Amino acid sequence: MRTDVRKMLACGLCCSLALSGCQPGRQTTADRNETTKEKTAFQTGQPWKPTIDNRTDVAIVYGVGGNPSDKDRQTMTFEERVQTWRDHGYTTHFMTGSAWGEYQDYFTGGWDGKWHLDEGQVTRQGDTIWHGHMVPYIVPSENFIRYMQERHLKRVIDAGIDAIYLEEPEFWARGGYSEAFKREWKAFYGTDWRPQHESAENTYLSNKLKYHLYYRALNEMFTYAKEYGKSKGMDIRCYVPTHSLVNYAQWQIVSPEASLASLPCVDGYIAQVWTGTSREPNYFDGVRKERVFENAFLEYGCMESMTAPTGRRVYFLTDPIEDWPRDWADYKKNYQATFTAKLLYPDNNYYEVMPWPERIYEGLYRTSADSEERTRIPRFYSTQMQVMINTLNDMPLSDNRVSGSHGISVLMANSLMFQRTPEPVEGYDDPQLSGFYGQAMPFLKRGVPVHLMHIENVAYPENWKDTKVLLMSYFNMKPLDKEAHRHIADWVKAGGVLVYSATDRDPFQSVEEWWNRDGNSYKAPSEHLFQLMGLNPDLKEGEYAAGKGTVYVFRKDPKDFVMKAGGDREYVETVKRLYEEKAQAGKLQFKNSFYLERGPYSLAAVLDESVSDEPYTLTGRFIDLFDPELPILDKKTVNPGEQAFLLDMGRIASPDKPQVLCGAARVYEEEVKDHSYSFVAKSPAHTTNVMRVLLPEKPQSVRVTGADGKVLVSGYSNVWDEASKTCLLKFENSPEGVRVAYEWQAR
Repeated sequence: MRTDVRKMLACGLCCSLALSGCQPGRQTTADRNETTKEKTAFQTGQPWKPTIDNRTDVAIVYGVGGNPSDKDRQTMTFEERVQTWRDHGYTTHFMTGSAWGEYQDYFTGGWDGKWHLDEGQVTRQGDTIWHGHMVPYIVPSENFIRYMQERHLKRVIDAGIDAIYLEEPEFWARGGYSEAFKREWKAFYGTDWRPQHESAENTYLSNKLKYHLYYRALNEMFTYAKEYGKSKGMDIRCYVPTHSLVNYAQWQIVSPEASLASLPCVDGYIAQVWTGTSREPNYFDGVRKERVFENAFLEYGCMESMTAPTGRRVYFLTDPIEDWPRDWADYKKNYQATFTAKLLYPDNNYYEVMPWPERIYEGLYRTSADSEERTRIPRFYSTQMQVMINTLNDMPLSDNRVSGSHGISVLMANSLMFQRTPEPVEGYDDPQLSGFYGQAMPFLKRGVPVHLMHIENVAYPENWKDTKVLLMSYFNMKPLDKEAHRHIADWVKAGGVLVYSATDRDPFQSVEEWWNRDGNSYKAPSEHLFQLMGLNPDLKEGEYAAGKGTVYVFRKDPKDFVMKAGGDREYVETVKRLYEEKAQAGKLQFKNSFYLERGPYSLAAVLDESVSDEPYTLTGRFIDLFDPELPILDKKTVNPGEQAFLLDMGRIASPDKPQVLCGAARVYEEEVKDHSYSFVAKSPAHTTNVMRVLLPEKPQSVRVTGADGKVLVSGYSNVWDEASKTCLLKFENSPEGVRVAYEWQAR
C-alpha cells in the first residue's frame, strides 16, 4: 500500500533552504590569506602531555566526559583539561559526537530520572548498534537534543569555548527498527512505521527520516549554542566534522551532509578523510580493489564543492594512521596518498593535521605486514609526519589549478545515501557505489581532475563556475526538490552540455515523491527535467539540442561503465566529443598524472591503470618532503601509484633572507641580524627534528641549547650544503623549545 506523505518533509525543506539563493558573503583570496590563528588544528580527549604537543594553532578538546574510545578514563574535569592546553599557548575549541559519546547519564536516567536505552539505533535482528560500552548510536529525539543543549553545550560555552564541533551525525542504514525510531516515523509521516527491508519505498522513506532526524538535531543544537553564547556576549561558531558523502554512501550511513551548508547556524565542516575511508574498494575497468589516492581526491573534492558555493569554511583532515590496526609501512604509504590529494585543492588552506595524537605517538602497531611484533611510531615516520604537518602552517592558497582539462562535473545528491541497502532490494544493485564511480573514475583515471557538484547547491551561481559538461544519473540517487531541475535546465539552455546515464528502471524511481504526486505523474524524475528543457520526457538514447545547449542520453546505468572491463569506452569517447565540439572547452587531455604548484611547494601524483605507465619527472632543485632526511634533489621521478611533495628552492620567497625552509618542529621567536639568525623550535618529546635552514653564508658557529638558552643540547648535527646554501640540522625535539643560533662572517 502506498502511503500519503504530503506532510511537509524536512528533507524537502533542506533543499528549499539550499535553493533559496541566499548567500553569505564570499571571501576574496586576499581576505583568506590573512594570517589566522586557526589555520591548523587537532583533536584529543587528553590533557596536555609533552608527547602529543604537536604545535598546531588549535587544540580541539574532545568531550565533556572525554573520548569514549580512550582506554584510560579521565581524572581531570573538562575545564581542567581545557586549561592545560591554554597554558601551553593553544586556542581551545570543543568537539563531541552528535550520534554517540559519553552520555551514559542520559541513557541510565542520571539526567531526567528516566532510562533512554530504547533510543539507540537497532537492527532488524533487534541488536543495538554500539560505538562502545554503554555508548549506543543514537536516534536523536527532541529529549536527547535538550539533554545535549543543557548538559554539554551550555557547560562548554560557560568554559569560554567559542567554537563547537558536533561530529559524525550518523544513522546506520541497517538501523531503523527501534521503538524510538518507530515513534519518530509516526510523528514525521503521520502513519504507522513500515519495515525498511520489505520494499524499495520503505528503504527510501526510512533513510529519508534518518536524514531528517540529524538535520533537525544539528539545527536545534547549534541554534541553541549561538543564542546562549550571544546571551553571554560570545560569538559561537559551529562546525560539523563529517565523512564525505562519497564515504557515507559507500559505508551505508545516512547523514545530512550538503543540506547543512545552507543553515545559518552552521559555519563550516571538518572533512574527515583518511586512509580508513579512502581505502574502501571500488570498481574500475572490471576490477574491484583499493584506490586510495583516487578515492581521497574525490572525497576532498566532495567536501570542497559542498562548502565553496555557500562560503563555509572546511578543515581538511588527514590521519597518519587509521582505526584499523596495520603496519607502519602501510600507514606511511597511504598517508602520503591522502595528504597529496588534499593539497591538490589550492582554494583551501585550513587543516586538521591529525586526530588523536595520543593514538599516533603512543599506540603500538605492527612493524611489518607479516609480523605480530608491535612498536611505537618509528622515528623516521614521526619526523616525516611532523615535516609534513608543519608545512600546513604556511601552506598558501593559490590561483594555480591542478594540471589537466577542467570543466567536467559529476552531479551528486544527499539521496545517494537513501538507496544504500543492507539487504537486497529486488531489481536494484549498486556494488561499491559503482553508479557514482562509473561517472567519475573513467575520467579521473585518465588524468582529468573531475569536479563534484551537489544538487543541493545548484541555486548558487558560484556552483556552476567553470562547469562545461555535467554528468548525472538518477540510477543511484533522486532529486529531493523539483526546484533543482529549473536551475539545471536553465544552465543547459544557456549553452551547457548535460550527459544523462540511466535506464530509469530501478525500483526507487517509483517511490512516492514529488514527481509522481500532487498532480505530477512522471514515471521518473528525469522526465520532469527533460520536459523543462523543452524535450520529450521519455527520451531515447541519443543526442538532443536544448536551447543553446546539448543533452546526451545513455540508456545504461553508469555502474556498467566500471564493473565491466572496457565498459567505459563509448562513454568516454562521447563525453570527449561533446566537451570539444559542443561545449567548445578545448581539447580534453588524457594523461596519467596530476601536478600542482602552491607557492614554493610542488605536488605530483601518478596514476596506475591509466593511459600509460610512464613516470613523471621533475627537474630543478628540490627538498623532498616525503623523505625524513630532507635531501636536496636535482631530479625527482614519480612512478605510477606514487606521489611526491617537494619544496622548490627556485620559488622560495625572499631567498636572500635567513629562514627555516622546512622541518619537523614549529619555529618561533625568529630573529635576523646582519650576521646572525636565531629561532626556537618546538615539537613533541621523544621525536627527532630534521630541518633545512637557509643562510646567506656558511655559518662559523651554531649553538643549540634548551629553551632557557643555557643548557647545551647534546647529540645534534649540522651539515652545510654549499650548492643550496642550507644547513641540515638534526636534534631531539622538546615541547619546551630548543633554541638555535647561527653566526657567519660578512663577505
